[in-house]
Amino acid sequence: MDDGVGVSSRLVKSNSSNLGPRNVGHYLLQKTIGKGTFGKVKLGIHNMTGEKVAVKILEKDKIQDVNDVERVAREIHILKMIRHPNIIQLYEIIETPKQLYLIMEYVSGGELFDHIVKNHRVKEPTAVKFFHQITAGIEYLHKLNIVHRDLKPENMLLDHNMNIKIVDFGLSNTYKDGQTLKTACGSPCYAAPEMIAGQRYHGSQVDIWSCGVILFALICGFLPFEDPNTANLYKKILNGDFNIPRFVSDDAKDLIKCVLQTKPELRYRVTDIRKHRWYQSVTLPRITGGIFIRLSSIPINGRVLEEPMITSNFKKDQVIRCLNANKHNHITTTYYLLLRRLEGEGEIYDA
Repeated sequence: MDDGVGVSSRLVKSNSSNLGPRNVGHYLLQKTIGKGTFGKVKLGIHNMTGEKVAVKILEKDKIQDVNDVERVAREIHILKMIRHPNIIQLYEIIETPKQLYLIMEYVSGGELFDHIVKNHRVKEPTAVKFFHQITAGIEYLHKLNIVHRDLKPENMLLDHNMNIKIVDFGLSNTYKDGQTLKTACGSPCYAAPEMIAGQRYHGSQVDIWSCGVILFALICGFLPFEDPNTANLYKKILNGDFNIPRFVSDDAKDLIKCVLQTKPELRYRVTDIRKHRWYQSVTLPRITGGIFIRLSSIPINGRVLEEPMITSNFKKDQVIRCLNANKHNHITTTYYLLLRRLEGEGEIYDA
């Protein structure tokens, strides 16, 4: 099993010293907020709008292996395809002779993992909200024929409104309808039995299994499958050997069992999850289905196009052309950062 360490490995807290702020493109780089195998993640400030971004820095001299090069290219390709409220957004890519800078949406609330640890477990009504958002993001990915393959609370960030943002697409891949995959990757505790067994698998089914492990962790405060001995861990996963605490509601227990079904063909799909009584126990605002690039037009907010920061720096038709072409450049970044600011201030207008 690949432990998930790669281009987009789990971000860990870093106490390393910084050499001070510096500019890259239109961004002022500040403190380090994470670290991966191929470089750091820094907080960035967009010079024009003053909005915060996350800047993932990939050091080219550390990306030598062919598999790593392919992984980086695949991750960037997938990030360019994605536009969903519960998935991190890629704004811009800046390349220099020695680095690749991925300018991404900044999320301030920390990891879902840390939230669970801090609170010991999540109350079920809140867990319902989180699970709605997780499944909405995953369903969107699967409609695009993208499998994440490393879903876990460490790869789910919380924004300032405590909404889920799925991150880390370093182990993701695309697939054709009906196609099975064979690469075993991700974190063992979250891996589906068919992947553990070395069988070919359907991407959507292994992601749903991982969602079941996350659901268990949310409600119970610990993982369903844990063992310091890897062989024993795999045996527990293959047998579906887990125990649900008594304090968990009957409806939640039932859903967990339906999702953590060892036989992939019997495992719940997202459509089944949505019909479950526990999932429907809390009434929540409808989550948009996301934007399907090149299949549907990208909505453009007219209010943002009239912002002085846009009108004084870019031609309106130039902004519209870049947005419609799904460009990832300074023009579209400025637009999306201003859109995010207006949404945060509650000033949402029809395009």
